[in-house]
Amino acid sequence: MINVLIIEDDPMVAEFNKRYLNEIEGFHLTGIAKSFDEAIELLGKEEVDLLLLDIFMAGKNGLELIQYIRNVNKWKVDVILITAADDVDSIQIALRCGAVDYMIKPFEFERFNQSLTTYREKHRLLKKQHSLNQEELDRKIFAQNENQFVSLPKGLTANTLQLITEAILEKGEHPFSTDELAAEVQISRVSVRKYIKFLKEIGVLAERMTYGAVGRPVYLYINKELTKSTFQHFY
Repeated sequence: MINVLIIEDDPMVAEFNKRYLNEIEGFHLTGIAKSFDEAIELLGKEEVDLLLLDIFMAGKNGLELIQYIRNVNKWKVDVILITAADDVDSIQIALRCGAVDYMIKPFEFERFNQSLTTYREKHRLLKKQHSLNQEELDRKIFAQNENQFVSLPKGLTANTLQLITEAILEKGEHPFSTDELAAEVQISRVSVRKYIKFLKEIGVLAERMTYGAVGRPVYLYINKELTKSTFQHFY
């Protein structure tokens, strides 16, 4: 498990980050800190792999915390910024201090999920291997060669993908659920979920999590970059 410390002084935002984190496999929340001093205290007590860090806090800010970690205490911890700070200076400071990602509020669950799952795979890779060659670095760490044609995963067919793609395109900008799409294309929900997962992974479909009347998460999807020509090479 990857141990995560959330550093956020807004209780509502901290709670959303916590809920989002709980939706992603492989992560364990070790605590929530509301300030620089609380973060330092928890880092001294807990084993932490990753910080989800806001910049704006009372007293010393998040950028000062990163600089303290890198220059003074030197804890071996990775940092993902989750902040409303969109100025270039803040972004450059964060990157120079080794931030692995930078998310600007507000954002959808899809962006959070993408950031955390990407980090998880890199973390696992670096934990289990003693060395990497250039191809592995380019493909798995620095995400090079992403412009090549995407391949269709085993178990998915071009004909069904085309059917589902057409149904999604007909919805335009309207969000939809897995159940709705399954009913329209007359394919089982289990099968439709596999195609939705594939479309999410390649970045053409966005996911949004809301909470229903009984407090359970409800996932809705919306077309992000899907077009008629996206999978033309399959047909």
